[in-house]
Amino acid sequence: MFKNKTNILNNFKKIEKKTYKTWEKKGYFKPQKNIFKKNFSIIIPPPNITGNLHIGHALQQTIIDITARYNRMKGKNVLLKVGTDHAGIATQIMILKKIKTKKSKKFLIKKTWLWKKKIVNIINNQIRRLGISVDWSNEIFTMNNIFSNAVKKIFINLYNKKIIYKGKKLVNWNNKLNTVISDLEIKYKKSKSYLWYFKYPLQNNFKTLNGYPYIVVSTTRPETILGDTGIGVNPLDKRYKNLIGKKAIVPFVNRCIPIISDKIVDIKKGSGCIKITPGHDFNDYEIAKKNKLDILNILNFNGKIKEKLKKIKIKKKNSNYFNFIPKKFRNLSILKARKLIILNLKLLGFLNKIENCKINVPYSDRQDVIIEPMLTNQWFLKSNILANNAITVIKKKKIVFLNKKYENMYLGWMKNIQDWCISRQLWWGHRIPAWYDKNGKIYVGNNENEIRKKNKINKNIVLKQDNDVLYTWFSSSLWTFVSLGWPKKKREFLYFHPTNIIFSGYDIIFFWIARMIMLTMFFLKDNLNKPQVPFKFIYITGLICDIEGKKMSKSMCNTIDPIDIIEGISFKELLKKRLKNIIDIKKIDKITEFTKKQFPNNIIPYGSDVLRFFLTNISNTNRSIYLNFKQLEKSHNFYNKLVNAYKFIMIYYKKYNKNLNISNIYNNINNFILIDRCIQIKLNIMIKDFCESLNNYNFYIAVNILYKFIWYEFCNWYIEFSKIILKYGSLIEKKSNYYTLFYVFEKILKIAHPIIPFITENIWKEIKKKINNINNINNINDTIMLESFPKFNNNIYNKKDLEDFKWIKNIIISIRNIKSKMFIKKKIDILFWNTNKNIKRRINENKNIIKKIANLKNIKILSKKQKKPHCFIKIIDKTEILFPFKFINKIIELNYIKNEIILKNNEILKIKFKLNNKKFLNNAPEIIIIKKLNILLNLNKNKNKLLKQFIVSK
Repeated sequence: MFKNKTNILNNFKKIEKKTYKTWEKKGYFKPQKNIFKKNFSIIIPPPNITGNLHIGHALQQTIIDITARYNRMKGKNVLLKVGTDHAGIATQIMILKKIKTKKSKKFLIKKTWLWKKKIVNIINNQIRRLGISVDWSNEIFTMNNIFSNAVKKIFINLYNKKIIYKGKKLVNWNNKLNTVISDLEIKYKKSKSYLWYFKYPLQNNFKTLNGYPYIVVSTTRPETILGDTGIGVNPLDKRYKNLIGKKAIVPFVNRCIPIISDKIVDIKKGSGCIKITPGHDFNDYEIAKKNKLDILNILNFNGKIKEKLKKIKIKKKNSNYFNFIPKKFRNLSILKARKLIILNLKLLGFLNKIENCKINVPYSDRQDVIIEPMLTNQWFLKSNILANNAITVIKKKKIVFLNKKYENMYLGWMKNIQDWCISRQLWWGHRIPAWYDKNGKIYVGNNENEIRKKNKINKNIVLKQDNDVLYTWFSSSLWTFVSLGWPKKKREFLYFHPTNIIFSGYDIIFFWIARMIMLTMFFLKDNLNKPQVPFKFIYITGLICDIEGKKMSKSMCNTIDPIDIIEGISFKELLKKRLKNIIDIKKIDKITEFTKKQFPNNIIPYGSDVLRFFLTNISNTNRSIYLNFKQLEKSHNFYNKLVNAYKFIMIYYKKYNKNLNISNIYNNINNFILIDRCIQIKLNIMIKDFCESLNNYNFYIAVNILYKFIWYEFCNWYIEFSKIILKYGSLIEKKSNYYTLFYVFEKILKIAHPIIPFITENIWKEIKKKINNINNINNINDTIMLESFPKFNNNIYNKKDLEDFKWIKNIIISIRNIKSKMFIKKKIDILFWNTNKNIKRRINENKNIIKKIANLKNIKILSKKQKKPHCFIKIIDKTEILFPFKFINKIIELNYIKNEIILKNNEILKIKFKLNNKKFLNNAPEIIIIKKLNILLNLNKNKNKLLKQFIVSK
């Protein structure tokens, strides 16, 4: 079975695809919808249709699938729902990059739908290759008909309740895409800049306290001088107290603007005076609203200076006064206008001085574009109306953040929530269901016919639909309930909403999590008409970083497709993939070097199970998860360890398969030999700890509990003992051991299945085939994923057995270590001295197994009356193990004793240092201090024995 690469367990690609196809075909992923079982549901966060799944998706989907498989084996009706997000702005940017030449909106939308079809097939293939057990019968897309109709319904409802409104506000403007973007879509770059000081003449020859006919204003944005409508000073600044309420004149445009006072102005920053440009600065906008200043827009949507000023909220009627922009500045880009304005101000004598400074410049997180504050008409949602319930539900623990550190972050943001801008000036997305007549009157409805009928609008009156689309996160906020068929409350919705848990990255807590809670609780009510939550728990995953701590992204050229780890890839192909998205060609050498460092050779095919185990092992709750692909080998070795354990068990199958009844193994546990009893006890403890970890969503703890049990307890110790028993034991011992071996391994397969589903499924089928004498593996109709998950049994525990076995292990380890360090290869005799009644029992009951595993000739127990021969002594829990000198090289022995004395000395010094520390003595509990003193006493005793032994040996 294991001789070549085409066997059922080693040919990853072939067997994993075949296994998944069987699972899907037989409907194992579909919920049973049994009314007597508990329901459990997870709606997988929808990946964007901008590209393949990356390693971050793989990690998140792996732990989601572990949760689903685990609860399925716990006997619950499990629904794991999958879908994709249209990702408005990200998809539009990606499509425009691909098309490059200017095309019509209709053409671009058609191309995007074709791309969606192609990429969804790729994503779904990746999900299948990862082994994610999703119900494929009702896949979701956030722009399909069901979703589109639900989005319209929600929008219309919120508009009618006056929670959605249209208004003119200052927003973040991307002048490359010509759309508004969110605060959360901005990244700030620290840049070197200048602080310019300009003179603004005072009106009516008024003067400062120092006798100057001008006020000096400091700014980092000279180009916005064209939109100044005020000057701000701090009311506590004595230098300018006489100027408050007076007026100054803006250079070039000769606009007369008021000097106002506001505590927001920093006295120590710059000149202590700020120019107020409310149309292009968020702080200035708030000052202007507070002080009723005029608001002017100097920029076009493309980021160039207007020909005429855009007037917004101007109190005065004198339009010509405000419309003026000098001709030489018109249609210039911001940077060109800045240079020319500085030059002109300098020539006219208005430039006072220039200082170096550093500023935070806002950029789009998707494009290398500076974001400009801009006054535009947008659609907004009054978030504060929805926020109260979303805050209360977290405080009352109706929804629980499993990572507590994110709860305060969430609550802080929700308490300071602003109205949410939900419109975007894009062509890809849900078009806003609003129409306008020639007078600009707004009509909101599902379609034009419905609006005309409802409002009795004549056919001759032209209605024009709003060109804007809804922000992607608006439709994504409806994900949990619309995915389940809302507004039609069919069986799937009634069974599985609220969902049990949502998995998300910390970077989208506000984008997505908060808004899902707000909108779900507003629209969905339970039987008592109380707001319904979208999910009960929130699991926040860390952000995947490379080994150097950099966020993994296509633009950084450091990502990896999970399929390349599953199926393998050459270094050449991997590098080609990474360089495909390179922006700065100067970094090619650096990326090549980094990739070579990560993967010195080609990536071998690891298979899905190895990747899943690796990802689960690193799925901690830290904000950043550092990806060290060298750890893949650990997962690969674990996989091989499991396969080798199966091989070993099958070697003895023919001999001991008769009357093999693994279901009743625990009925007579006390009839088994010690090692069989202990592995069953340890298995039982492992089941408890593993389930406790998974019940609390501590995946990386669970996987390490499993790893330690399988690697150390089962494979390293139990199988090693089993080899001896199955070769030299009595018939009863052999049967007892093989039954236990088989039983424990069967439980291991079930426990490991949620993490490594493919290998466990296929070994399970092989075992079932043998037990049921079925010749053809494909005829088996059952699957391990529908087996019951092992349960903890309170009755399976024996402290004495565990202590006995621990002592035996320590004895074997000590004997092996000494034999190794003394270079003793042949079988030797050892003696035990100073043994109490319990130790004698342990030795006598397990003498044969100790002899075989430790490769000993004979074991003898000396009484205290008997004289100890000249020998090397190893002390374990007061019992002395004696190694006769005739087996030991004297020089090696003396060196060994010297090293032992040095080690004991180091331990003694450490404890003495601690006990001499006043802080430790004052703060440590008395029991800890006593414990340290006892350890010190024993160390000194052992050291003295070693010194005596050294003298005798010498």
